[in-house]
Amino acid sequence: MALAAMAETVVTESVGSDVNTAVNSTTTAMAYLQDEIKHDSEQVPALKLGDLDITTDEFILDEVDIHIQANLEDDLVKEALKTGVDLRQYSKQVETELQRIEQASIKDYIKESQNIASLHNQITACDSILERMEGMLSGFQSDLSSISSEIHTLQQQSVSMNVRLKNRQAVRSHLSQLVDELVVPGAMISVILESPVTEQEFLEQLHELNNKINFAKELSFRETLACSDIQDTVDRLKIKAVTKIREFILQKIYSFRKPMTNYQIPQNTLLKYRFFYQFLLANERQVAKEVRDEYVDTMSKIYYSYFKSYSGRLLKVQYEEVADKDDLMGVEDTAKKDILYQSERAGFFSKPSLKSRNTIFTVGQRGAVLSPAELEGPILIPHTAQRGDCRYPYETLFRSQHYALLDNGCREYLFLCDFFMVAGNSALDLFNCIMGKTLSMFLKSMSTYVSDCYDSIAVFLCIHIILRFRAITAKRNIPALDKAITAKRNIPALDKYWEAVLELLWPRFELILEMNIQSIRNTDPQKLGLLDTRPHYITRRYAEFSSAIVSINQTFPNQRTNTLLGQLQVEVENFVLKMAAEFPSRKDQLIFLINNYDMMLSVLMERAADDSKEVEGFQQLLLARTQEFIEEILSSPFGGMIAFVKESEALMEKGQLDRLKNDEARITQLVQGFSSSWKQSVEALSQDVMRSFTNFKNGTGIIQLIQYYHGFHKVLSQPAFRSLAVRSELINLHHLMVEVKKHKPNF
Repeated sequence: MALAAMAETVVTESVGSDVNTAVNSTTTAMAYLQDEIKHDSEQVPALKLGDLDITTDEFILDEVDIHIQANLEDDLVKEALKTGVDLRQYSKQVETELQRIEQASIKDYIKESQNIASLHNQITACDSILERMEGMLSGFQSDLSSISSEIHTLQQQSVSMNVRLKNRQAVRSHLSQLVDELVVPGAMISVILESPVTEQEFLEQLHELNNKINFAKELSFRETLACSDIQDTVDRLKIKAVTKIREFILQKIYSFRKPMTNYQIPQNTLLKYRFFYQFLLANERQVAKEVRDEYVDTMSKIYYSYFKSYSGRLLKVQYEEVADKDDLMGVEDTAKKDILYQSERAGFFSKPSLKSRNTIFTVGQRGAVLSPAELEGPILIPHTAQRGDCRYPYETLFRSQHYALLDNGCREYLFLCDFFMVAGNSALDLFNCIMGKTLSMFLKSMSTYVSDCYDSIAVFLCIHIILRFRAITAKRNIPALDKAITAKRNIPALDKYWEAVLELLWPRFELILEMNIQSIRNTDPQKLGLLDTRPHYITRRYAEFSSAIVSINQTFPNQRTNTLLGQLQVEVENFVLKMAAEFPSRKDQLIFLINNYDMMLSVLMERAADDSKEVEGFQQLLLARTQEFIEEILSSPFGGMIAFVKESEALMEKGQLDRLKNDEARITQLVQGFSSSWKQSVEALSQDVMRSFTNFKNGTGIIQLIQYYHGFHKVLSQPAFRSLAVRSELINLHHLMVEVKKHKPNF
């Protein structure tokens, strides 16, 4: 019993602790031993039937069959049943074996009792150690809690200190900026007072001073008390800076007035210090206005004096011979008469005027003034031209004068916009204040010239010079006044002037052109001297003039000009017809018409486009008159054959060629007549053509004789004429072609 109690105690103390497998086995054995002791004490063997106990009230009879069936499936039961073993005897045997094993186990456990006691002591010691560790960990936990609260407190203090730091830094930045702007350094004072304005250091300190002035103004609006501490110093520095800047700019402006001064050099200098005027405009408007007015007055006088002198000198190198009101297209050519008349008036040894009206209507090399190289080339130097005894037409002088105006005007406009900081209408108003007097002088001079000008080509060239200059100001790259001006800019400064000049030139050009049209319309052919089949000088004037105007007008077409040229062409065609009517024979009339049409067409095609209205019109007229002339010259020697060919071809088309069978005598006469005289006739025709036409190519029309004779051969080859004996006398067509082509000019 004591052993059982000890085992029970060991088992009880070991519950809840983590022991190994041996402890579990000991507990099981002790429990089994206790049951056995109780069994012995009760002296009653108790048979544990387990699931086989059917005396239990709770047993469910319905499940008996299921359990029996399940137990019968057991291998041991099957073996026992198979061998016929008595189950009761077998049960007792098993129980005896179990008791023996139990006794052996108890002996083992008693043998290991000291180890079990030692294990119990070790477990107890572990419990005490673990208890002390639990106390230590509890202390650590409480310490960590206090540290966490302290960290949280420190974090809150750090956030608060960070906010205060940021606020102080913000205040410091504003205060430091305020102090920096308020403080006037000694270096600034010494530089403003002592350094020349051209020094870079002065310009830098002037920028700083301007910032302090603006800052002081801003603080004064906020009623900042600190502003009053520096106001007096800033005002004194401003007055000193304004005084020095005013003296510097006025000195540069006055330097423009010195004779032979290139004013563009001091202009470029002023552009380097454009901030000076900006400083004056921001801080002392009266001084800025004084400077600007002085500049406007000075430059206005300089430009006026320069261009007046330059224009006057240019006129001295103009051609002395100019067109007058009698130099019209339809007026008789009187060059020879002028020579004789002027010789009689001026004396035998005087130099007569060699002016010819033909040169007035010819553009020649005058059109080169519109080429890009000439248009934007260097301006004329009058005294150099005078030393070389050079003379120029008016349009060349006009180009030089207005290119100088264009160059100076564009530079001046850009300078005004950049230095005086103006734009739009303000810039145009300031530009007009400077250049207005000069432009008025130009317009007055132009009006005087135009009112007495009868050189239509000169006027038309001047118009196109203005049109090209106007395009240049809209898109060219103006030469930069300094590196700050580099982009392409539209210069509208001279737009109104260009329009005013065009308003003077266009009406005059139209008037001169109408006068020429009227002069041709009023021309009396009988008053133009001897008749001549060669090209007339009036038609040559027209051809040269029309080709010049058409070629110039192609770049900037003008509908009014095209209309007037159309009217002029109609009058010239009528004039040619009136002149041709003065010839008694139709042949001479045709020769005159062909020569004049051919000459006008040739001149026009040199300059005008091939598809122009003038070229197409004269091509049609020339073709029609040439065809008529060919018929005219061939009708005399070969008229009978040509008439027969045309008549036969008409009947062949109708299928009535048999009507000519009875004309054998006529055919014989035609064949024999042609064979006997064709060589002489072709030679005579060739000589006549060569004498009649100034352009030998117009004589190639006699080759059409071959076409007629080929048609004659074709008619006689028809069945109705094949039996004619005279066919053997026909000239070989190839032989005729070779002989006729001998007279074709090689031009």
